Amino acid sequence: MKRLRPVLALALLAAGHGAPAGAEPPRGRAGPGTANPSALIAAEIAFARAAHEKGQWTAFRDFADQEAVMFVPQPIMAKAWLKGRKDPPSSIQWQPYQVWISCDGTLGVTKGAWQRPDGAVGYFTTIWRQQKDGGYRWVLDQGNALTSPLKEPDMLSASVADCPARREGPLRAGSGRQKQPAREKLRVAGADGGGRSDDGTLTWTYHVAADNARTLSVSLRKDGAMAQVLSVSVAAGASR
Repeated sequence: MKRLRPVLALALLAAGHGAPAGAEPPRGRAGPGTANPSALIAAEIAFARAAHEKGQWTAFRDFADQEAVMFVPQPIMAKAWLKGRKDPPSSIQWQPYQVWISCDGTLGVTKGAWQRPDGAVGYFTTIWRQQKDGGYRWVLDQGNALTSPLKEPDMLSASVADCPARREGPLRAGSGRQKQPAREKLRVAGADGGGRSDDGTLTWTYHVAADNARTLSVSLRKDGAMAQVLSVSVAAGASR
């Protein structure tokens, strides 16, 4: 895999062999400047490894956030769809190529290539939300088949959002810290949904049309403003 191999190898070590499925080492409270792209890469690699070792849908269940969404092809709560689903004889394989992550590390996006046992190829996009223990679970998974493999980069790319300006506000008595905002629930309302990082520096939205065509957009804070960094469209009748 060209020069990508050493990068993935380091992330694989960070994932921790023998760790529980979906688990990452606790890293403490999220906050400005705590984004760690390698932890997100490690989560994606651990997810792919679990699919190979334990079964495709078993891995999807183990790594899913409670609010995770899938397209089948309309949006559906993943936990309900995956419950009791039998694993295929051979799992799909995938590799991350690009990463985007919020300044505070509470939300991130990975994009890469997948290969099915039947020879089909395509791309995937996974959105990850940080958990209370500092690990990551996926909140949205989508992708599509391609006529030729996604071009493999020489090096995996990672982009971290600019941190927002520090806001002064009331402190909790005796804490010396600003009160942490309540985590926003994912917006899943039929054909439309989305979410944002706790600090608002990474946002995502999707729309699914009546004919099952869909779009997904991701924006990242750069140079003092939100800028779209990823936009994908899947035509009606696509295979995935």
